[in-house]
Amino acid sequence: MGEWKMSRKRWRSDRLAQLGSSIFTEVEQWKQAAIAQGHSVIDLSIGSPDMPPTQSVRVALSQAALRPDMYAYPGTRGSAAFRQEAANWMEHRFGVKLDPDTELVSLMGSQDGLSHLAMAICNPGDAALVPNPGYPIYSAALALAGVEPIFMPLKAENGFIPDLDAIADEAWERAKFILLNYPSNPVSAVADIALFERVMEKARQHGVLVVHDAAYSEMAFDGYEPPSMLQIEGALDGAVEFHSLSKSFNLAGGRIAFLAGNREAVGALRELKGNIDFGVFGAVQEAGIAAMKEAMAADAPPKAGALYERRRDVLVEALQAEGWKVEKPKATMFIWAPLPEMKWSLSGPWNSRRISQEMLAKVGVAVIPGEAFGSEGEGYVRIALVESEANLLEAAKRIGKFIRGEFD
Repeated sequence: MGEWKMSRKRWRSDRLAQLGSSIFTEVEQWKQAAIAQGHSVIDLSIGSPDMPPTQSVRVALSQAALRPDMYAYPGTRGSAAFRQEAANWMEHRFGVKLDPDTELVSLMGSQDGLSHLAMAICNPGDAALVPNPGYPIYSAALALAGVEPIFMPLKAENGFIPDLDAIADEAWERAKFILLNYPSNPVSAVADIALFERVMEKARQHGVLVVHDAAYSEMAFDGYEPPSMLQIEGALDGAVEFHSLSKSFNLAGGRIAFLAGNREAVGALRELKGNIDFGVFGAVQEAGIAAMKEAMAADAPPKAGALYERRRDVLVEALQAEGWKVEKPKATMFIWAPLPEMKWSLSGPWNSRRISQEMLAKVGVAVIPGEAFGSEGEGYVRIALVESEANLLEAAKRIGKFIRGEFD
């Protein structure tokens, strides 16, 4: 056939260079290298629930999958039954009343919606206020949409809450939307309704849409109940909120979530997705319906947070005993840990990437370096509570040896 003509054409978009860190792929490579060196790896890197949905949810999924009518295109909006149940759950959980026809749309996981929302509501050249550190898709979605990020630093001294007064009026005027995430990934911070009210008032003054990623609303500890942005009076005039069944009901592999709130923004995302995909598999929607019904029942099982609260206590206390000063978060499946005080040295300084890589290479424990989530993440690592209590105790023991340099 001969050789392809060499030219300046490239089969790779320049946008890919703007998508930020490929740290999850990199950590996977580190894991494979550690395994090749003989380590049994304890993987505390990816925030993927290690438990299945309840038996009744699995039964609902199985029974629905056997129905012959489930194998047509399901439609982008989500079934009327799923949207109604999502509306029921929002009212039960937060007291928020929604029109399931116009104020809800189903998603293939919240990342699906987060990655497409900027394309649906912004034009190239627009700007958006996003947290730093923040979940990687927040910035990646803006790069794909040609939207400029205006980063809001999240600092420990502010409880990882954005300083709204430090955001210049010019930035508010330029922003099309502001994105918040509480309880938050990666920093595991929580926010109260007072913050939401302040954000909503600022956004109202400047005509900015408030976008809230509430994927971890059901993973809170110590009796804390995270609020919804949509609880604020008048929120439906200028806010939308993502909810994920992946974390709340252990349906991560099912890929199901929804966006709720302002009908114009919800409608824009629905319209865009109508040109991209054909919706969530109907059997998975039936599983989602079963999960939400079960959560609203009088004899509802414990929330997902109960498991992670126990794991949090086990791991944090064990790490503290090993000399790593780590605080207990009030929510999420993550610990956002400042770098430990290392008792040994290598050539060059310790940073989040180097500690993460060396910890995996030396003792077989995988975590994510904080710098993968933005410049403000340097100085931290994210630890996922996705292993059994016994494995978490073993991980803490290994980490203690790593900190002290006690390895072969």
